[in-house]
Amino acid sequence: MQTYSKTFEVKWADMDPNRHMRHSVYNDYAAQTRVGMFSDFDLSITEIGRLGFGPVLFREETQFLREINLLETIRVTCALTTMRRDGSRWSFQHEIFKGGENSIKAAQINVDGAWLDLNCRKLGVPTPELQKVMNRFPKTSNYEWLPDKT
Repeated sequence: MQTYSKTFEVKWADMDPNRHMRHSVYNDYAAQTRVGMFSDFDLSITEIGRLGFGPVLFREETQFLREINLLETIRVTCALTTMRRDGSRWSFQHEIFKGGENSIKAAQINVDGAWLDLNCRKLGVPTPELQKVMNRFPKTSNYEWLPDKT
């Protein structure tokens, strides 16, 4: 499986009263990693907006496996699991690992989404430029093309 990843240090604001990372923060780090991936593939979220599109999520599912504590280093991966050939619908898988060389998988997050045409406020097909970038994204070993819209 190809992956993209970012590393973060867990901060005080990420903690809950039980002294481990709040449930919603797992998803925040996954979103930050997706945005970082677009940017590192030379298509920032600002540029995506300039093209007239914005990402929208339909489903976000998190499986919590281990607690994450203050000041731990985490690595968040991102890879496409499915996509329509025109790039209009897609799914990403994120895995969050805690620790260094002997990292332990702490969570898995799966998201399904599409592109919102910001001018007409309806779901749309991304520009060829955006499609080209998405086709270069890392893909999971079980990656599948979604069927075309019927």
